[in-house]
Amino acid sequence: MSRKLFAALLAGIVAAGCASSTSSKVYPRHQAQQAWTVEYGKVAGIDTVTIEGDRTYLGRAGGGYVGYEVGRAVVEGSGRGVAGAVGAVTGAVAGDAIEERVNREHGLQITVDLDKGSTIAVVQAADEQFAIGERVKILRGHRGAARVSKI
Repeated sequence: MSRKLFAALLAGIVAAGCASSTSSKVYPRHQAQQAWTVEYGKVAGIDTVTIEGDRTYLGRAGGGYVGYEVGRAVVEGSGRGVAGAVGAVTGAVAGDAIEERVNREHGLQITVDLDKGSTIAVVQAADEQFAIGERVKILRGHRGAARVSKI
């Protein structure tokens, strides 16, 4: 396998592996074994949203490397260095955009009228469907983290 093909495959695998979840059913390791406050209410509104994907150095670095190699491969002679540099910058920009797009998710903004009288809105992955008027529970964690779940 050529170095260029290997680099492109590696960049794609790394970008896909960086995806994090905003599901109400998936918890990152640092949120395990913590107490969550539980509240109850009724769904007052549901709006579809797009949850922006992650942008890490891996997409930029992988894209930059691939762009550098492609730039050097298409130009011969003394211009190879400049072509590699231009390719690296172009590849880094493209790699960043590709990584964000690969990790992008469909989401819901769920507005809930809490039993205690206040109203909140929570944005999370659209992996569970809700209906207006449906009774739900809200789990509230540290630093404003919240999840809406079916009862």
